[in-house]
Amino acid sequence: MSAVLKKELKIYFSTPTGYIFMGFFLLISGFFFAVSNLFSASPNYTSVLGNITFIFLVVVPVLTMRLLSEEARTKTDQLLLTSPLKLTEIVLGKYLAAVTVFVVTIAVTILYPIILSLYGDIPVAETLGAYIGFFLLGCSFISIGLFISSLTENQFVAAVVTFAALLLTWVIDWLESALPTDRVAGFVFVLILVGLVGAWIYLTIRNLIISISATVVGAAVFIAVYILKPEFYDNAIVRFFKWFSLLSRYQKFTNGLLDLSSIVYYLSFIFVFIFLTIRVLEKRRWS
Repeated sequence: MSAVLKKELKIYFSTPTGYIFMGFFLLISGFFFAVSNLFSASPNYTSVLGNITFIFLVVVPVLTMRLLSEEARTKTDQLLLTSPLKLTEIVLGKYLAAVTVFVVTIAVTILYPIILSLYGDIPVAETLGAYIGFFLLGCSFISIGLFISSLTENQFVAAVVTFAALLLTWVIDWLESALPTDRVAGFVFVLILVGLVGAWIYLTIRNLIISISATVVGAAVFIAVYILKPEFYDNAIVRFFKWFSLLSRYQKFTNGLLDLSSIVYYLSFIFVFIFLTIRVLEKRRWS
């Protein structure tokens, strides 16, 4: 894993990608720091981190678009997939390289609250909590970009799709009010998800019998749930999409609260997308 990590870091800092990411990130964060804190003489630095979360929509696609798509385009992915390295090590090496560039960048921004502390007291607990949440939020977005990069050979396509996916997670809280909440709609939605999972199983293992069996069993289970406990499907669609609401959980950190459930959620979210990326490469290895 360390070999992949070092290789990716070298690429980041020997090409414009790493510098574009860091430069744009620091430019935007510096602008908001100046406007929100220096010009207005406000010690509330957490508002800066909250305001610049939109920057992930732009910089994460730049950071992750070439991680795996470039390997597929140049066919060097065959060398990786046939190397003694485990797929987990390959994926983690690339993921940690992107996270390292992100950590180095936000480490520079620590200068901002230090500057504020020279002229007065700042809310240390809130600032520390906001940084922890900001880090976990960024790592979650990077895991999405890594997964999407594994699905295509085109860097531009990877960047555009990553932007669209991050934008969806950004507006998902606004969309919740427009989603149906009745149990019939929830039941139908769950059955559609079961069908999609069955299709994914078939695309993964190419075994029609197993995929159909899994779909039928899953549908039977949820039909039984609908008969025995129909209230389970109340607000089912809203609850499903709420699981992808990354920003709503970040708000707790800006108040200085290290909410364990939110930390577990972010770590679980990252694990799921890293696992999916490994599965994509596993399929490619044996195809």
